[in-house]
Amino acid sequence: MGENGRRLVPPISPMTARTVDVPPRAPGLAYEAKWDGYRVLLFARPDAPHLQSRRGNDLGPGFPDILRAAAELGEEAVFDGELVVIEEGAVNFAALQSRAQRTGRRAEAAAAAHPAHFIAFDLLQLDDELTMTRPYRERRALLEEIFTRRDLQSPWALCPMTTDPDRASEWLDPAWGAVGVEGMVVKGLGQPYRPGERGWRKLRARATADAVVGAVTGPVTSPDALLLGRYDAEGELLMVAQSAPVTNVLRRELGPLLTPAGPDHPWTDVQFRSGWGTRDILAHRCVVPELVVEFEADVAFDAGRWRHPVQARRIRAELAPEDVPHFPAGPAD
Repeated sequence: MGENGRRLVPPISPMTARTVDVPPRAPGLAYEAKWDGYRVLLFARPDAPHLQSRRGNDLGPGFPDILRAAAELGEEAVFDGELVVIEEGAVNFAALQSRAQRTGRRAEAAAAAHPAHFIAFDLLQLDDELTMTRPYRERRALLEEIFTRRDLQSPWALCPMTTDPDRASEWLDPAWGAVGVEGMVVKGLGQPYRPGERGWRKLRARATADAVVGAVTGPVTSPDALLLGRYDAEGELLMVAQSAPVTNVLRRELGPLLTPAGPDHPWTDVQFRSGWGTRDILAHRCVVPELVVEFEADVAFDAGRWRHPVQARRIRAELAPEDVPHFPAGPAD
């Protein structure tokens, strides 16, 4: 963590969360909506506004609108939050990703076409006070005071928070994924902010869906992972998800049912990347697209495809490929 006198200096490692499977319920907990965007730290300073990614990179050149808002806030502060682009009532991750790659005039044009929002959920510094040592309840109160005092409007937004676990559980409904809320983050009301520490807890909304096995990694007779597809309205098979390594039980069940495909398979000459945003090419073997599987996934879904690896759960022998929802149906299909 950088510090110049009492002024925080980027880059700073944000406090992070570990994944849990069940929402914790106990006195003294706060629940925040988890948004599907870029985790960022925003340094609101009239002389040197700065937008830092989770990994410490400078995102400012791609988001001049956010830098202007930070410079014009009227007071000096360092915020933790989520950067999103919201269009037609939902987060548009592709537009956000595209904006991050632009600079100069192209960045200004993208800002006009696809305005970004900064969703604030924590406060690391206010004027000359390092607020990180304060408990979360006090940091949240200060954050709310700033929003009220400055009457902050777009591109500023305050992250929803509740101390009611039942209300927070609504954010785990996959329907919220359609608008960009992918779960919740759980914080202790008495917790200080500790940069770099995994001291919070997070849960992602999850849902099940069906798709056709179009290719595999590893041997066809004992696949390691699955490349899953759905047909579009024109009958073209399009990839929608890549699975995590399948269980040994499912691997043994899949092997006898998969048939290596011939050269006429639509994915024969297609290159798939090993992960969203990576450049590594995945080595895959095409199979006859006749087997349907059910998988479990989070709600990070964009342009017809799940961004994160999914968990293949079982073979749907009772379903034919034509029974699977057409591309680009998503988490709520």
